[in-house]
Amino acid sequence: MFAIIQSGGRQHRVEPGGVVMVDRLDGVATGDQLTIDTVLLVSRDSGEVVAGAPFVTNARVTGVVDGEARGPKIRIFMKKRRKGSRRTHGHRATYTRVKITGIEA
Repeated sequence: MFAIIQSGGRQHRVEPGGVVMVDRLDGVATGDQLTIDTVLLVSRDSGEVVAGAPFVTNARVTGVVDGEARGPKIRIFMKKRRKGSRRTHGHRATYTRVKITGIEA
């Protein structure tokens, strides 16, 4: 059984027992229970697939916050040729690690 959820504007494929990295969630601490209601698709072990329009009704994904992690450093280099103009920017995203405990559909 797996589900496709939406979190932080991105879609993630999750399975019970798996770990997913979502964009940082404010107001949650390590060990907190988390319920995600924005389920886009659920595939059951019997082969039945339930797709939402846009979300599957009465479907939930539950999980436990496992901590935070940081992604790779992204470097952005901008240059205007023949002008002597160069600029370097960068950022490093923070993610929340969620261990999926169950899918209810």
